[in-house]
Amino acid sequence: MSTSTAKGPHQGQPVLRIGASLDDAKGAFILVHGRGASAESILELGPLIGGEEFAFLAPQAAGHTWYPNSFLATLEQNEPGLSSGLLTIDGLIKQLEESGIPSDRILLGGFSQGACLVSEYAARHPKKYGGLLVFSGGVVGPLGMERTYEGSLENTPVFIGCSDKDFHIPLERVNETADVFESMGAKVNKKIYPDMGHTIIKDEINHAREIALQLLQ
Repeated sequence: MSTSTAKGPHQGQPVLRIGASLDDAKGAFILVHGRGASAESILELGPLIGGEEFAFLAPQAAGHTWYPNSFLATLEQNEPGLSSGLLTIDGLIKQLEESGIPSDRILLGGFSQGACLVSEYAARHPKKYGGLLVFSGGVVGPLGMERTYEGSLENTPVFIGCSDKDFHIPLERVNETADVFESMGAKVNKKIYPDMGHTIIKDEINHAREIALQLLQ
């Protein structure tokens, strides 16, 4: 266990880790939990997607919530939690890179609010990542908001999975998110599941696992 150090509501919170040591890992996952959940809960997803060759890191949000309102609210309405959550991810990526794991061997993944956070992070900090796994989420901000992301994701493999009817995640935002990442040069695999509900299913895990296995070839 470690803690993040920059200032903000989520800094100083625990970062849990399982799997290979950073010295031995062939890649690393940063897994981000949803609203009301925990680092422990999202870590359970790690071994289902990646094998023992990976390190899995999961930061804990203060109060189990990364930002207070819907991800469709204005950006200002979700501060300072949103910026603090993005700083948490940024700090973990820097930690991994300093440990010798480059960004193209780092996979960002999250569910629900965590999926929104990793989506927004990748859009704001584009480069080649090992993968981006978006389970029931999307980029942050109001529907129809003008987006000015710049840079390239350099063919980063992206999996986006969501139900066609999700109370929290409008299909319009899922499609918009896929369009954003495609326009930034990512290789996007979007799957919309009929009546899936707000959860993660085996088919999504299989698609995510394919991305992780590519890093071991």
